[in-house]
Amino acid sequence: MRIVDADGAERPSGEVGEVAIRSPFTMAGYWRAPELTAETILDGWLRTGDMARADPLGYVYIVDRKKDMIISGGENVYPRELEEVLYQHPGVLEAAVIGVPHPVWGESPCALVVARPGVEVGGQELIEFCRERLAHYKCPSAVEFREELPKSASGKILKRELRQPYVHAGVGGGSSR
Repeated sequence: MRIVDADGAERPSGEVGEVAIRSPFTMAGYWRAPELTAETILDGWLRTGDMARADPLGYVYIVDRKKDMIISGGENVYPRELEEVLYQHPGVLEAAVIGVPHPVWGESPCALVVARPGVEVGGQELIEFCRERLAHYKCPSAVEFREELPKSASGKILKRELRQPYVHAGVGGGSSR
């Protein structure tokens, strides 16, 4: 296993890259999908889609999924990091962060939140909460409150469904409560 950049070069300790694996048990490719195989397996290394960093002792920390990463103004924003901060707020029951189109930055983080019953919380309050704990570019530009978040049968939040309304919208946006 190694952690690599987009070109397949190994990343230094502490820097985020994609997890690549190679073993006798790794798949040879996708059935009848040579293009997908070529995107996934480079020089015998299978790209997992997991973004991670390794510490100097070799311990690996998964940061997020590559497909969920938001690129805002050239900076990589990992939704999981922002979600973990949102979950620290006493008014947040559930949270998911997605990238929405932004006219200047390309994308910006949008937090989709289910408020904890009986707790009043506003969008601006959550943005300020995040700004106290994260770099400014990692903070949500919008917060939308939902009654519930869509989930799979196993309880995983379905981010692809959350992204759908923004696919053709061309602009981000949200509401503060």
